[in-house]
Amino acid sequence: MTNWQQHEEQGMAAIESAASSEALEDVRVGLLGRKSELKLALREVRERETGALLNGIRTRLERRLAERERSLASAEIERRLREEVIDVTLPGEELLLGHLHPITQVRRTVEDAFLGLGYEVRDDREVETVEYNFDKLAFLPTHPARSPRDTFFFDEHRVLRTETSPSLIHALEQRSPPSYMVSIGRVYRRDAITATRYPIFHQFEGLAVDRGITLADLKGTLLHVMRALYGPERRVRFRTHFFPFTEPSIEPDVSCGICGGSGCRTCKFSGWIEMGGAGMVDPEVLSNVGLDPAEWGGFAFGCGLERTAQLRHDIPDIRALWEGDLRVLRQF
Repeated sequence: MTNWQQHEEQGMAAIESAASSEALEDVRVGLLGRKSELKLALREVRERETGALLNGIRTRLERRLAERERSLASAEIERRLREEVIDVTLPGEELLLGHLHPITQVRRTVEDAFLGLGYEVRDDREVETVEYNFDKLAFLPTHPARSPRDTFFFDEHRVLRTETSPSLIHALEQRSPPSYMVSIGRVYRRDAITATRYPIFHQFEGLAVDRGITLADLKGTLLHVMRALYGPERRVRFRTHFFPFTEPSIEPDVSCGICGGSGCRTCKFSGWIEMGGAGMVDPEVLSNVGLDPAEWGGFAFGCGLERTAQLRHDIPDIRALWEGDLRVLRQF
């Protein structure tokens, strides 16, 4: 028996004795790897007979390795089927599911309230032009909101919208009234971060344009929405105010749920928290979208979703809604 015949027999025995796929791989590397004795001999072969002998040995070893690999794989499957028995009648593991963020929960409540009134819900672009964010809403050239200290400007023509009002202007230009709609989405202002303010927040802003609209319709609409959000036990008041795109203008306040109206840090010790702004649409705004103020009238209002969530759940600091602390969010 030649040395190579003995080498082949030893290799076959090693393949047969491999008890696992990992052990078989080690055997393969030892027999046919780049640095194995057989591979090195094949690189140095110069005679035809020797080459035929070595190639024959390599072919038979490769064939036997493949057979042993299939045999081990089949044995492994049989073992797993025998030992890893699954009782399909047992209940599965409970998958822990998350829930909607408090801001999203409030948004859906607002949407439901206005859809019940027959309003259209809109969600439009957040990058706006100065024309639609200020000019068509009758902001005076000297209004503080036009300053880069109050608003995020991209350039002299484009801004991050400071309110969702431009969405309503786009809608009025697209179709003729009567129109009843509410725009909901993110807005941006250079506000200092406090217990009740944040530079990024969500706003819902409504608009009704029709014949015969009065301030009483506005107050009734706001009272309906406030009751849907806070329940009948919370007090709501309206104060006169000034806004560029409404005349007359009012400001709705809701009694502070943190202190029950007695005064605390959250409500600045007034007992009330401002919800936003509202009023009758300024005739100039109607003229800017091609409507005759003598024929059409309307009202508009805007409130923050974060402020709404804060009042709805009596959260003392609005920053908790943006910090992502699960200990806070899991409460809702």
